[in-house]
Amino acid sequence: MDQSERVLQTEEVQKELQQKELQEVQKEDGGDQLAEKTEDEEVKSASSSDAASDETSPSPLSKNERNRRKRAAREVVPHSGRTRQNVRKFDSAGFRLRQQVLSSARVSLQDVLGETPDVAALDAADRVVTIEDDIAVGARYVYKGDGLRRVPPYYFTYLTFCKQRWRDRNLLEIFSSEFREKEPAYYRQLIDDGKVTINSERVGVDAIVRNGDLISHRTHKHEPPVPDTQIEIVYQDQEIVVIDKPAGIPVHPVGRFRFNTITEIMKHELKIPVHPAHRLDRLTSGVMIFARTGKAANQLSANMRNRTIYKEYVARVLGEFPLNDGNDVVCDLPVLTVDPRLGLNMVKDEGKPATTIFRRLSYNGKTSVVSCKPLTGRTHQIRLHLQYLGHPIANDPIYANRAVFGFHLGKGGEIDEADVRTKLSRMGKNEQARSAAFEELAEQQNRERGEKLTGEMCQVCQSPLYFDPSVRELEIWLHALKYWSTEDGWEYKTKLPIWAAEDFQ
Repeated sequence: MDQSERVLQTEEVQKELQQKELQEVQKEDGGDQLAEKTEDEEVKSASSSDAASDETSPSPLSKNERNRRKRAAREVVPHSGRTRQNVRKFDSAGFRLRQQVLSSARVSLQDVLGETPDVAALDAADRVVTIEDDIAVGARYVYKGDGLRRVPPYYFTYLTFCKQRWRDRNLLEIFSSEFREKEPAYYRQLIDDGKVTINSERVGVDAIVRNGDLISHRTHKHEPPVPDTQIEIVYQDQEIVVIDKPAGIPVHPVGRFRFNTITEIMKHELKIPVHPAHRLDRLTSGVMIFARTGKAANQLSANMRNRTIYKEYVARVLGEFPLNDGNDVVCDLPVLTVDPRLGLNMVKDEGKPATTIFRRLSYNGKTSVVSCKPLTGRTHQIRLHLQYLGHPIANDPIYANRAVFGFHLGKGGEIDEADVRTKLSRMGKNEQARSAAFEELAEQQNRERGEKLTGEMCQVCQSPLYFDPSVRELEIWLHALKYWSTEDGWEYKTKLPIWAAEDFQ
């Protein structure tokens, strides 16, 4: 089968899958669709007044009290008596501004937390007035010549409206279960000290979070370092920017990361503000398309949803991947996120449909380079399908980790889920995550401290401190090689990474 026939076959399979998924989605009820909201949808302003969401989450509050809370949710946090206009606002490039961004730009820390920050130690140019000013102080990169980009600790105030899964839950319980980085005692102290507020009011650890509540959380933020690899621009015009994303850097602010992300590095160092049109895992490298305008973002999002954009990745996997008599190996097993706090996903019958087409490119006696064409975009899809087939990505710190999944590494779905959760929760804290590819280098790894707790605490905020990871820990051998659209007639491709060479050892 030549290359053109392979492309046609891939497109036909993808269109069939699209029709099948469309039929399934049409059968789903509104509750299922609400449960599958994206992170951005979950944190948007509660002023959207979605009646259906209220009906799906019964509340012990009276009808009058629920209406009062809805009215209060339409107002921004206290700021000179002004209320937010119930209209969408856009920046100069046509991107809709989220309510949290608008609030951060005009709300002071004193408004939200009832305190005056210590500005005496800051330079005049950095005097903190608004939350946005406070956060901007952190945008400083430090390079020590060891291959890592660092951001010194800085203060950050989170503003977020109650997520659907937080409704009618205890505040301390939410923090303890959602944010794995610190122990419950830390969050208890934070709440007791007034660093966490609900609707700009200090509350106790037993406070119940309701629909429409605005939660503020001021923290001394410690970002993990990332590789200082230069971001290579593959293509750019007035509408889009295509880059070769370095491994080890998150795409956008999430969790412990903010300034050490692709969008923030491009904004502050390359002076190119962009919005991601899709996502890649932090440890994955390769083609990433960003929109520079709202119009381009909408078009790319529509193309992604309609699956008119095709993707090819390359991966180096454990063992000799089957040639299959020259035919593709198709894996169409459903994928489920079983623990978002741990970043753990599994192949499970109750998961979302997922299909990946594999083909072996080379074998060096220990590992194989495999072409991977995902026809769906589930979290960790390629990594999970390869693990299920018995050939996980060789240096995957999660799915090729024998300390977590055992000797057979979850081949065929033979996994003790409870045991995996327990063991994975220790990785990056008490233990360094080690993949099967580096087992032969165990002696060297024992000399490396890796990313795990040091046993020391920050003198400012009493947060536990971590050793810096090695650059080697910040990548997996999975690379987005090519994205293309036959309908629109474009293709963006990067060079093969060094580890994909046939003679790589």
